[in-house]
Amino acid sequence: MSTEHDFDFLIDAWRVNHRHLKQRLPCCTDWETFEGRCTVAKTLGGQGNWDDNVVGLPSGAYRAKAFRVCDQLTRAWAIWWLDAPTPHTLDPPVIGAFADGVGTRECDDTLEGKPIRLRFQLSRKDTASPRWAQAFSADGGKSPETNWEMDFHPAAATE
Repeated sequence: MSTEHDFDFLIDAWRVNHRHLKQRLPCCTDWETFEGRCTVAKTLGGQGNWDDNVVGLPSGAYRAKAFRVCDQLTRAWAIWWLDAPTPHTLDPPVIGAFADGVGTRECDDTLEGKPIRLRFQLSRKDTASPRWAQAFSADGGKSPETNWEMDFHPAAATE
């Protein structure tokens, strides 16, 4: 069962190795890699947390925030994403919980005007180097395509 402490392992400063598909859902296999930074802190008296990201895409870096809140009644987590390239768009929350060391959160969304199923997964099996993955599915979640992966590594104290 999820608790408000599910993300405590992530509260820190991180270097992030990103890898994402250059195109999503047209069966692209061309991956792009780049670096980033992420700082995660608690909010709402510990019931939630937020992260501040620098995403270093080769085409140009940008800033983004994720907000996570644990529902005290259902024990489910909701995660919202907000980024500088689309500052007036708060993405729909992905909602879910941790099971066997992997947090899975999902929602319905759109990509280029077409409905998709969005899935975030965060593995805390190795809390020293967590891994996050995003997948899209155009068939209601039956065949998700992982299109973005992030490997977190503790940031040096001098960074």
